[in-house]
Amino acid sequence: MAKQAIGILETKGLVALVQGTDAMLKSANVELTGPMKGVGSALVSVVITGDVAAVNAAIETGAETAGRYGEVVSAHTIARPHDDVETIVPALKATAKRATK
Repeated sequence: MAKQAIGILETKGLVALVQGTDAMLKSANVELTGPMKGVGSALVSVVITGDVAAVNAAIETGAETAGRYGEVVSAHTIARPHDDVETIVPALKATAKRATK
């Protein structure tokens, strides 16, 4: 995996996730790894990648912002994830394929 960390933000409701994602992308040097995913029961999530410090800062900012607009279910950073994590995070798989082309 080319990136040093991944971050996942999950909220209840789309508006909170869109606001949180916007704040994350503006606050740090991170990349959105794919489209927002609907989990079910109004839960939606998004995955970002970047350096560990940037992902930590972005997730913190995104969770705080999303919390103003709805319910934050989970906000987590995984530093230096194992390469096999790509197999369970679909957005990372798509990003890895684009990077190799």
